[in-house]
Amino acid sequence: MSIKLPQDSHMLTPSFIYGVATAAFQIEGANNIDGRLESIWDRFCQQPNKVKNNDDGSIACDHYNLWQEDIQLIQSLGVDAYRLSISWPRVIQQDGTLNPLGVRFYEQILTALRNANIKTFVTLYHWDLPQHLEDKGGWLNRETSYKFRDYTHLITTELAEYVDSWATFNEPFCAAILGYELGIHAPGLTEPKYGRQAAHHILLAHGLALPILRQNVPNAQIGIVLNMNKSYAASAKAEDLFAELMRETLDNQFFIEPLMKGQYPQILNTVAPEYVPAMILEGDMEIISQPIDFLGLNYYTCNHNKFHTSNLFSNVKNTQEVEYTDIGWEIAPHAFEELLVNLNKQYDLPPLYITENGVACADTLINGVVDDEQRIRYLHDHINAVNNAIDAGVDIRGYFAWSLMDNFEWAEGYSKRFGLVYIDYQTQKRTIKRSGKAYRDFLLNRNHIHQQ
Repeated sequence: MSIKLPQDSHMLTPSFIYGVATAAFQIEGANNIDGRLESIWDRFCQQPNKVKNNDDGSIACDHYNLWQEDIQLIQSLGVDAYRLSISWPRVIQQDGTLNPLGVRFYEQILTALRNANIKTFVTLYHWDLPQHLEDKGGWLNRETSYKFRDYTHLITTELAEYVDSWATFNEPFCAAILGYELGIHAPGLTEPKYGRQAAHHILLAHGLALPILRQNVPNAQIGIVLNMNKSYAASAKAEDLFAELMRETLDNQFFIEPLMKGQYPQILNTVAPEYVPAMILEGDMEIISQPIDFLGLNYYTCNHNKFHTSNLFSNVKNTQEVEYTDIGWEIAPHAFEELLVNLNKQYDLPPLYITENGVACADTLINGVVDDEQRIRYLHDHINAVNNAIDAGVDIRGYFAWSLMDNFEWAEGYSKRFGLVYIDYQTQKRTIKRSGKAYRDFLLNRNHIHQQ
């Protein structure tokens, strides 16, 4: 099995960017080294039974010490770009000033990537809020939005020369709804009204950071990354169609509509006003909806929805026979294509980057080989779904596979493996899986086509 595209695909031209992605807390470890402060995920991991097997991020992939080896790995895959995040508690001290040792860590990585001619896509916030800010209310406290602006100013001043693309946030839905409403992620709060208010403050923080970024990094691309799944109705019944609409509205439109149109979905005011953030100050929506250079989109799966009297929708399994991943997510490349085409019809979008796309497989290392054929098929089918969306008129500029390597998978701990590279957590030995080699071969073949 290999990854292939039609010979005339726009995705085979030199301008289309391919990369791999990671996030700081998931790979770095060293969570109390060189002045790094405690994050909400450090605290969350200490609570019994919040994370599978009570795993934590204290070592993870030991990237803090093995970063040079990991950059060689990235180079060996032949990608154009690397997407990484900066740990806010690693680079900012409790008094709000820079931590020079934390800054130096990222300067070294970014310099090495620049020297390797690999473009850098940096995310400022991938869920690891400093715990001392959570102690004051975290994303429920409007002041945290301004703390994020200050952090953005300091770190971009230091790293401006090294970075090609800045994203303010990764997946506000997960940070806000999973963290403050459903309690699945840090900080583990479970109050329905908290999720949407936290989301508003995250979107506000994004908007507050934009003028700072325009000033400090005028030559870089600036955007934000949203996660979206495609929603379907469980049946043709009117109530299930309504459930699909509400799931789509609350999961997807709630986050993109403020960015693109300066408003939360109007349907909520009529049908479900409890989902509108309680505290929106005058001018907030104008701040949130300032223009961006790109929108990052993370896609993994689709969902099916049945009407629920109190929750509006409930998640149900597909009644068709479909393939699932090791984490239990349906494999649905057709849904990816539909999602992209529909978004393009709904909004005047900036250029898109697929900033995460990947699959958890039940990977095993046997005689030095990880034969992850399911992941190769997944990548092939989803890269082709992106190609189909481009053919349908969607402006997509790049694709990042999630993830470079197996890592700390949040509430799943180390039990799920998404990497193109296998990590032996006992020895920290890295082994490129068959999927990593297939991705590399796909990119080598693309380069060969250019040179002909």
